Amino acid sequence: MSRKFQYQDDDLIEKSFNWKQMARLFTYIKPYRTEVNRVVFVMTAFGMLTKLAIPFLISMAIDRAIQPREGDPNQGLLYGIMAGMLVLYALRWWAQRYTILKTNEIGQKVIYDLRTALFKHIQGLSFRFFDKRPAGSVLVRVTNDVNSLQDLFTNGVVNSVIDIAQLLGIIVILLCLQFKLGLAVMITVPLMFVVSASLRKRIRFAWQTVRIKQSRINSHLNESIQGIRVTQAFAQEKENIGFFDGMNRSNIRSWNFASALNQLFGPVIEITSAAGTLILLLYGTHLIQSGAMTVGVLVAFITYVSYFWEPITRLGQMYSQLLISMSSAERIFEYMDEKPAVGEKPGAVDLPDVRGHVRFENVEFGYEADRPALRGIDLDIEPGMTVALVGHTGSGKSTIVNLLCRFYDTVKGRVLIDGIDVRDAKLDSLRSQIGIVLQDTFIFSGTIRDNIRYGRPDATDAEVEAAARSVRAHDFISQLPDGYDTEVQERGSALSMGQRQLLSFARALLADPRILILDEATASIDTETELRIQEALGTLLADRTSFIVAHRLSTIRHADLIVVLDHGVIVEQGNHDQLMKLPGGHYRGLIEAQYRFLSA
Repeated sequence: MSRKFQYQDDDLIEKSFNWKQMARLFTYIKPYRTEVNRVVFVMTAFGMLTKLAIPFLISMAIDRAIQPREGDPNQGLLYGIMAGMLVLYALRWWAQRYTILKTNEIGQKVIYDLRTALFKHIQGLSFRFFDKRPAGSVLVRVTNDVNSLQDLFTNGVVNSVIDIAQLLGIIVILLCLQFKLGLAVMITVPLMFVVSASLRKRIRFAWQTVRIKQSRINSHLNESIQGIRVTQAFAQEKENIGFFDGMNRSNIRSWNFASALNQLFGPVIEITSAAGTLILLLYGTHLIQSGAMTVGVLVAFITYVSYFWEPITRLGQMYSQLLISMSSAERIFEYMDEKPAVGEKPGAVDLPDVRGHVRFENVEFGYEADRPALRGIDLDIEPGMTVALVGHTGSGKSTIVNLLCRFYDTVKGRVLIDGIDVRDAKLDSLRSQIGIVLQDTFIFSGTIRDNIRYGRPDATDAEVEAAARSVRAHDFISQLPDGYDTEVQERGSALSMGQRQLLSFARALLADPRILILDEATASIDTETELRIQEALGTLLADRTSFIVAHRLSTIRHADLIVVLDHGVIVEQGNHDQLMKLPGGHYRGLIEAQYRFLSA
């Protein structure tokens, strides 16, 4: 069996290296520019002092103290120069220590801000965004791609500024010491930059490919963990391992290729450095023999040239890091530039406390442009009514409640609450007055108490317990090791399906929404548990406008209005007794089919 992942974000981002986008990344440093400037100033001042002064002192020691042109060696001057060098080395050590501490601190703050901004933006994106992307792919953007920028911010930016300053200082000193020799040594530098530029695009796309491979691995890992029961039930462990191994091997090949390209920078710089050193020795020897330069100046020149290649090497490495960071930055900003399909319009108003009058006016909607999910939906639901939405799978039941919560926007028509178009209301004020209980109840890591309190964080312990008692959840909670303070793992795996559903009922009741949606909320509950929560439903639905998406007769027969959908169209509506009197009706057919199934 062959399997293939192909997600929307599996393609390379075909853009040229955009310095404006990189500048956008650096805007996250702005809040810390005072600290950055202090670090740059300190390190540049002391770095320039030590790096550039030490070779000059060595030259003085040779030409004036060890082997002066006139007179005997000057032992006192030699000791003085050595003491000065020790002071400079001490200052250099202090400056390096200070810089490492501060740059790491600033870098972590920047990474924190960037990850927070990305997570906050993702939280505000619409369902359409998540419909097209697996959870693992989103996870990679927030973790791996942000982490890959860590080196850039912790030391790359500051060190690059320092290296550039030192490089410029060294060039000036070389030209001042011996102009012709300085030009001869640096003649190979332009060639190095030409070769490096030709590698740039290939390296950037190679690292983009690595990020995509890692994204697919994370997506598959997430899917495998979530579906481990199905995998083991069908004895597909070997197939799954083989598929993962193929993805892993592909990732290794991509990484090795990108790394090999990246490592080409080192040899290019080394060859250029060797050529420059060869020119220095040949031409420098000629200048000494001709009397145009002293031995001390040549030694200083050799030291300065070695210092000259150090920042170039680091800048080359920084350039490689910049290319890696650019591929991650492009993927991060691809998400940051995503606009919510459902957003607040300018001038959106806070939805006042609603009574629960809901109207659908000629509503049409489709998840895909050529596949309508709802057509011509007209409903008028008075406050406090309980409305049941029934129909075959794919008939549009859940789509109606998704539009009510404004998880999606209508293509045509309007959804109104108390006469206000939901598109004119602020999202928080709308959704805070709607409670939802889903079939697949999500239980967060934390305590039972925190999960019930999720929709209303300021609720007291007494209110939490009262909500649990009302929906018949208190008994099983009391039997847990720590009661309401029992820690539950991700998705509540240690709880039964019925227990998780009872917690979701308690959560909804505590939030006290004016409009309540039960989307197949009792579909996975056993008959005994369902009998226990029927009374809880009475408490939960009282004095609220409620929408129930369900198939079970027990949860819909007492609804004030039953809306029957078929392929996105309302085909029948009325209460249970009215619809059962329709000969050959859709609702009657559904109920009779359910009875036949239960009695079989």
